[in-house]
Parts: sequence; structure tokens; C-alpha cells
Amino acid sequence: MKFPLCVGYIAIWILTVAFGFPLDPSLDEAWISWKSFHQKQYQEDDVNYRRMVWEQNVRYIEQHNLEHSMGKHTFTVGINQFGDMTPEEFRQLLNASRIKEAENSTCKVFTAQENAQLPPSVDWRPKGYVTPVKDQGQCGSCWAFSTTGVLEGQVFKKTGKLISLSEQYLMDCSRVVGNAGCGGGSVMAGFLFIKEKGIASEQSYPYTAKDGDCKSKQSDIVATCKGVKQIPRNSETDLAAAVATAGPISAGIDAEHRSFMLYKAGIFYEPHCSTVNLDHGILVVGYGMENQKPYWIVKNSWGPSWGNEGYVHMAKDMDNNCGIASNAVYPEV
Repeated sequence: MKFPLCVGYIAIWILTVAFGFPLDPSLDEAWISWKSFHQKQYQEDDVNYRRMVWEQNVRYIEQHNLEHSMGKHTFTVGINQFGDMTPEEFRQLLNASRIKEAENSTCKVFTAQENAQLPPSVDWRPKGYVTPVKDQGQCGSCWAFSTTGVLEGQVFKKTGKLISLSEQYLMDCSRVVGNAGCGGGSVMAGFLFIKEKGIASEQSYPYTAKDGDCKSKQSDIVATCKGVKQIPRNSETDLAAAVATAGPISAGIDAEHRSFMLYKAGIFYEPHCSTVNLDHGILVVGYGMENQKPYWIVKNSWGPSWGNEGYVHMAKDMDNNCGIASNAVYPEV
């Protein structure tokens, strides 16, 4: 996908394209290897610009990880499939997958059991609630992955069967409730649609990473829901109670920062994150503690080559960092 040039990187474009600004030859082998691994191909007039953006990200990674070694950060970053994108381009991609608020008159509010003693750590993956990491590709469909992920866990909780559910089905067929496929959507609207029509399996309705016509067949429907519960807004305490007792939880976060784009390992904390402007749907599958620092275990939908095998540990009990508790829900099955 080719993006328009962004403010702040016009100077880079002028230097690389107009004046042939020299690239770092010591990075030639790494650049070729990265392009091959991620199957990147460019038009001739774009390749130098993409190389320079990639080099800027490599330098950012080196600086960040040096600061991490000095104790300034709690996480490391690394080059990944977004390595040739500027932060502005990354925001543009995410903004297509805008997260709409879950609040709805038909939504029940999750109530934590009074004086409940929660376990110090929770991880639903080894218990069979979570499907392998998926990849939404160059499509703003994170809302659909967040929807299927949390429903997969609830279906397993009720039936003991882990079924990979179809994001493409939601993208193609739930436009009638306001969702827009690769153009973004709402987890809540997805559940309202599933309540009425059900949802197909991934096997019967595979993902294509692009918008298509609805090809729904009743024989493909493998799951449904009867309602939705919303976690009290901005309450990480209630989110922890829901994760511990209900299973994986759908949530929205502010993920537009370069630090998140290039996240590799450790506990992610971004001081410039918003708790209101959410642009990415994820799945909270547990929580834990590392070096006395609590974190959420978050499943992303950018493939296993991103982050820690597709996962990120996000800072917990840090004033709702990145809005992880601002828009959290799960379906009743």
C-alpha cells in the first residue's frame, strides 16, 4: 500500500529522491534481508524513500534500546513489517480502523464480586481459550479480530471446543449494522449482528484482508451470542476481575505511536498515550507481574512476527495507560 508523503518526512523525501542523498551502505544486507522476509516490493520512484524511512526506524530502535539498557524504558523495540512506514503513515492506517464506543442501551454492565480475591496472575492461553495469533494485513479490520477473539473464548468456556471464527464474515456481512469492513467498525455492532445472524467459522469463510460481498450461508453458522457485558469504563480493577472470572476480554487502545508500531518485548508503557482516542481493537487474555511491575497480556492481530510472537505486555494499573480499560466488553453465550 502506498501512502501520501507526510509532514516531517518531506525533507527526507527531497534528500533521497530529488538530490540522491546517500543511504547507509552498512545497512544494505539488513535491508535486503528485511525486504525478502516481509516480501516487500516497491515502485522504482519509491524505493529510496522507503529505504530512508526504514533507516530512520532502525536508528530509532538503536537509540530506544540503548536507553532501555540504561533503565529509561521497560520495553524494547525491533524492526518488523512496519519498518518502512513513518509514524504518520502508521496513524493513517490505524485511523481507518477507528474504534467506536461500546456503550449501548442493550449492554449490561459487568459487576465484580464484592471482596473477591483475584489470582495474582491469569493466562487463558494454556487453558485452551485462545486461537493462534492472526494477521489483519493492510486492512483496518482489527475490530473484527477483537470481536472473534473474545467470542472464541466464550464459546470454548461453554462448549469446551475452540473454533476459529471468521473475521471476513463480519467484515462482509455486518455492514447492515454500521460496520465498514477494512474501513473500521464496532465490536458492539458486531455482537448485535452475531446475536441476530450468528457467525461462520474461519474454515468456511476464510480471511482475505479486503472488502467483499456477503456470502453467508446458514449452514456455515457455528456460534452466536445472547448479549454483551461492558466493563465499567476506565476501571482496571474491574477489567482484572472480568479477565480473571469471565475469560479473555475485548478492548480498544491508542496504538498509533511508533513505540507500539515497533514494539518487541517487555512491558509497554507510552506516556503520550490517550485514554480517549482509541484506534485499535485487541484481546486481553490475562495479566501478570514482572520485576514487581504488573502488566496485561494482550493478543494483537498483526501476525506472529510482530512483538513477542504476536503478543504485547501492556502496563497495568498505570492510570489506564493507552485506554485499555476505556472500552472493554465480552459477549454472553
